[in-house]
Amino acid sequence: MYHSIADTEADPYRVTVSPVRFARQLHWLNDRGLRGVSVRELLAATASGRAKGLVGLTFDDGYADFAESALPLLRRHGFTATVYVLPGRIGGDNAWDGDGPRKSLLTEDGIRRVFEAGMEIGSHGMRHVSLPSLDDRALAEETRRSRALLEEITGAPVDGFCYPYGDVDARTIQAVRDAGYRYGCGIAPGALTCAYALPRAHIGEQDTSWRLTAKRTLHPLRRRWPAEPLPARIRPAGAGVS
Repeated sequence: MYHSIADTEADPYRVTVSPVRFARQLHWLNDRGLRGVSVRELLAATASGRAKGLVGLTFDDGYADFAESALPLLRRHGFTATVYVLPGRIGGDNAWDGDGPRKSLLTEDGIRRVFEAGMEIGSHGMRHVSLPSLDDRALAEETRRSRALLEEITGAPVDGFCYPYGDVDARTIQAVRDAGYRYGCGIAPGALTCAYALPRAHIGEQDTSWRLTAKRTLHPLRRRWPAEPLPARIRPAGAGVS
């Protein structure tokens, strides 16, 4: 689980990995005979028994720096990834991160460029709000409407959904299923782990070789453990979370 690939000194929510560190992390995968792929490709390979050596790479929030910094490095290795974008904030910034530096989000042209480069585009909801406390109408907007808008931009089916903040419960899982998605990504959904609440490991700037090895080894336990502690990120007004 990546977010932003950029150089920055201010990163209170640990969402930024420098291009130099990211390049080293991709080399770590390559040196071990592992190939980074989109979640769609990973799930298809798993279903056919061909997932050995594959690692799903995801990028939350749809930052513009994905196209500028991450995409060239991924293509150099022959890797793909899934980018979860926010169609309600296209061309905007990460206003939900109150104390963090402002980061630009992909425009429609940027989303199309990423898609045409072979990356999977998934939904992160409309506006990056926590879903469990939304009413039914707002929940449908975040799931159904976001999918429809992204399909208009890419001209292709959108199969994947990623829960903002990793906040997920049985009702939001059902909403994602009803909206037509084929899978959903969380962080550490515990007993809710399923195709619509897949666990992921957060990757940050401090993740050197030994930390990556440890996270890879411990990842199967994420369906039982709570999410690793991350600095609290600010929920935007209207998210319904205290």
